[in-house]
Amino acid sequence: MSALLWALVALPLGAGVLLLVVGRRADRAAPGVALAVAVSALGLAVTAAFRHPSARAPFLDGLPMRLTVDGLSGLLAVTVTAVTLVVLLFSAAEFGSGEARARFFGLMLLFAGSMLVTVTAATLPVLLMGWEVMGATSWALIGYWWRDPERTSAADTAFLTTRTADLGLYLAAGAALASGGGRNSNSSLSLDGLARADEPWLSFITAGVVVAALGKSAQLPFSFWLSKAMRGPSPVSALLHSATMVVAGAYLLLRTGPLLDASGWGDDVVAWTGAATAILLGLVAIAQADLKQLLAASSCAQIGFMVLAAGAGATTGGTLQLVAHAAAKSLLFLAAGAWLTALGTQQLPALLGATRYHRTVGTAFTVAALSLAGLAPLSLWAAKDVLLAGALERSPWLYAAGLAGALLSAVYSAKALWFVWRPAVARPDARRIPAGAVWPLVLLAFACVALVVPAFPPVRDSVSRVLAVSGQPAPAAWEFVLSAGLALLAAAGAWGWGARPLPLAARAKSGFADWLGLERAAHVLVVAPTMRLARAAAAFDDRVLDRAVEGSASATVRLARWTNDVVERAVDGTVGAVAAGTRALGRWARRPQTGQLHQYLAQAVAAFTVLAVVLVLVR
Repeated sequence: MSALLWALVALPLGAGVLLLVVGRRADRAAPGVALAVAVSALGLAVTAAFRHPSARAPFLDGLPMRLTVDGLSGLLAVTVTAVTLVVLLFSAAEFGSGEARARFFGLMLLFAGSMLVTVTAATLPVLLMGWEVMGATSWALIGYWWRDPERTSAADTAFLTTRTADLGLYLAAGAALASGGGRNSNSSLSLDGLARADEPWLSFITAGVVVAALGKSAQLPFSFWLSKAMRGPSPVSALLHSATMVVAGAYLLLRTGPLLDASGWGDDVVAWTGAATAILLGLVAIAQADLKQLLAASSCAQIGFMVLAAGAGATTGGTLQLVAHAAAKSLLFLAAGAWLTALGTQQLPALLGATRYHRTVGTAFTVAALSLAGLAPLSLWAAKDVLLAGALERSPWLYAAGLAGALLSAVYSAKALWFVWRPAVARPDARRIPAGAVWPLVLLAFACVALVVPAFPPVRDSVSRVLAVSGQPAPAAWEFVLSAGLALLAAAGAWGWGARPLPLAARAKSGFADWLGLERAAHVLVVAPTMRLARAAAAFDDRVLDRAVEGSASATVRLARWTNDVVERAVDGTVGAVAAGTRALGRWARRPQTGQLHQYLAQAVAAFTVLAVVLVLVR
């Protein structure tokens, strides 16, 4: 069983590294290799989801590397591999032969493999390894077209923002070790054992996990990095921002639900942060005039529902939302990428009639957008009500906030549809969308319809059993009817409003269009103070440390010169005088050495005479 799990994570990781190492020589074979690996990984993930394997290998003293597949990680592993396969199918048809395809597909496989490690990790150190590789490869994928300074700057912003939040996981790991004391470090760093820590370490662990998860999932106040990440290729957005990177934080919160509950405050903070993100980023999405920016803001808002579910204890609803969102959002990003390639724009006013340009792509986009709007009978409508039932059980105000976020989903989805369904404009320079890029969109559109089934009994009860959660709140019939009716009214209102400007103050509109000014706030509160501190440290280094070192060096040189001029001269003189004296004594000592016996006899007599006189005098 462990071989199955090792193969699941090693296959995409190994193939990705191999493509990156071979480089441009593998450009022609890269799509085929990547698709073969993705199909194999999907088969392994489905098998693992049924068999629930575990794997263990030596890593550190008393801390082995542990991977495991349970209900939640099994569902997510299947979702990740399925979306990866569909996105790679689209990319194989869409990515031109002149691109560095080995690098692109290698990075995509490496990213998918690191996400699978993150999903199947059973301990914090293993989770951190997958988490770090996932962040590094996301930076490389967002900045894939690295010759464009704006794209590399966007990749840097996304990477640095998430890395700042990732420090929370290191805090959590340190606190978990400290809380373990003399106990087994393996159990204290196990994800399932984090909730058993004692205070104050429990609060530190909770805070670290929450910060890292909110940062990775682009929740408030970290949401702005997802706007910058839209500079990457559309297939990258479809993979990273639908079913993998941005949902990794929500997955972590769903997985560590007992920790949030045990802390006494983590569940409320997480639930209300998710609700606030769903509302505020929904308003941001409405204010966007760029389709990919609208979809990015909607990703933050939709993941806010998953985060709300984690805080409210609605694990089943949050998981259903995660899976349904993966299908809908990856389809929307891929369709946006197809239009960008064919029409050369992603600005909504320039996309008038885009759905009529290619009917199949337009129909698939419409299905996904209607699902995102929460309209019945599509998947996100029912999934959202399942998680909102948990919010209602916890607090009617939390339910109202979630319902407000759902209404905003209908508004921004209808806004996107209004533009792309307007009468077509002449497009003589439009490019043809390859047929191979269309079929993945059709598959995802079918998924948006089919995934409504798990939100209703008896399949929903089976999902809860697979997730090993009991007592999950179930929505009443009136909740389904209410949310569907309100979503329909909101979508109809947005359609009727059309492209007219929002009835808001100019400052409010610019604030929402600028993603609430979060990036500027980050620069003011974090970047600018850090840079000032760095400049102060550089000035201290230049003006104090450097001068101290240079002064010390100058003093040492002067001391050396004085030593050379004075001390060494005196030492040399002393040594010369000793040598001269020694030579003089040698000359005096050689004089008695004549070689004549009578002189030696006279010297002996003189010596004995002196000795006798001395003895007499001493006595």
